[in-house]
Amino acid sequence: MTKRVKIIVPIPMDEDSVANRSKQLPDEIIAPGYAAEFVSVKAGAAFGDSYHDALLMDFSVMEAGLAAQNEGYAAVCIDTVSDSALYPLRSRLDIPVFGPGGLGYYAACMLGQKFSIISMWDKWYHFYKKNLNEYKLWDRLASMRNIDTRPDLKELLAGKEEVIFRKLEEESLRAIEEDGADVIVLGSTTMHQSHAYLAERLPVPVINPGLVMYKFCEAMLAMNLSHSKRAFPQPEAPNDALFHSFGN
Repeated sequence: MTKRVKIIVPIPMDEDSVANRSKQLPDEIIAPGYAAEFVSVKAGAAFGDSYHDALLMDFSVMEAGLAAQNEGYAAVCIDTVSDSALYPLRSRLDIPVFGPGGLGYYAACMLGQKFSIISMWDKWYHFYKKNLNEYKLWDRLASMRNIDTRPDLKELLAGKEEVIFRKLEEESLRAIEEDGADVIVLGSTTMHQSHAYLAERLPVPVINPGLVMYKFCEAMLAMNLSHSKRAFPQPEAPNDALFHSFGN
């Protein structure tokens, strides 16, 4: 029986844009017996560029994930390194819920001593700071760097590869040579198109957070493991209807 994984896109998008994001998991990456299904939130944030958008992302991702267990999904993955609504969804669901932010950082810690986060712009730094605080990983961070380029969350890097990829390479090399990074972490799942280019050219491992998250999800499902309900207990008085009213 196929194990379906619901992958929640945290920004409202049309089918074509969701399809662009799904390309981070090509068919050959998905193990036999598993299916990755990308689903957009109904409403919410535009860019994730502020605490305002962060709150909207938490709310909209929560709404999109609440029904996953009843819909027959085996797990939920959150397609944003912000790990939006990760802990709240774990408190409502018995099926495992994963985010690429923490998993990407922990993977970097297993491969090196210090990692740098390479981002499109500094307006996403608030997400990184939140997760570094939550996962207590500041001592493993070499730096956060960006290429000062406004992201296109729907078209991603298409049509801009030559310029964007080179900028990301240059900033990554600075992180390695000047900041002491021995692992590079891409600062967004929307940057997945640059992974192969950077992995081929940089002298250190490059973490593609969305891919790390999905393969970790498969591994946990294969071992029949999920989050601890002692760590993430159910609320005594859940109010799912409030979330489902969002965007209606």
